[in-house]
Amino acid sequence: MNNDIIFSEVNIFQGKTLVLSDVTFTISHGEFVYLIGKTGSGKSSLLKTIYGDLKLRSGSAQVASFNLSTLTWKTVPFLRRKLGIIFQDFQLLMDRSVDDNLEFVLRATGTNDRALIRLKIDEALKRVGLQSKGFKMPHELSGGEQQRVVIARAIINDPIAIIADEPTGNLDPETSDDIMQLLRFLNQEYNTTILMATHNYNILEKFPMRILRTVNGQLIQEGAAATV
Repeated sequence: MNNDIIFSEVNIFQGKTLVLSDVTFTISHGEFVYLIGKTGSGKSSLLKTIYGDLKLRSGSAQVASFNLSTLTWKTVPFLRRKLGIIFQDFQLLMDRSVDDNLEFVLRATGTNDRALIRLKIDEALKRVGLQSKGFKMPHELSGGEQQRVVIARAIINDPIAIIADEPTGNLDPETSDDIMQLLRFLNQEYNTTILMATHNYNILEKFPMRILRTVNGQLIQEGAAATV
């Protein structure tokens, strides 16, 4: 099974508008890669294509051994079980506890065994340093803790890759560093691929990794970051 993310000569559309053309890149399994570019330059559209929210119309792409050209509404959920998706605005269920947020994801993806659900929740919260917070409601947590819950939700099914859209965008610098340390830990300890869109150039300098940049309708590959 090939767990790389491979795009070749892909054109990415938002509606009828071409936002990125001739997109070609490979992210090897276990890599940590940044996606940067101005607002409206196509970053989110690329991420949505990777996790099946935007249909692939031309070119070829493979994610977690799924051929994006042949994805259907029936097979998209199977692709997403291989991916952990982190949104900037958390998208937690605010009327449910942390444990119940995580249980919701497990049941939605087909896990119904109560003992296994408890085991997976405990393991995910342990990985993100929130072992004692499962009973809390989201509004009782800090912004950084809420983002850790989002990361726990993203990793609860042991994804091969995390797709993170501005995961530190709503956080202060110190909390952003904490979240970056956590993502690096998950990348290094569990060999989880991470593709992270960010506007935060301080992070690029503190935690240098390979960069993909969207500019003028193109995707450009760069090295790690002293020249950002």
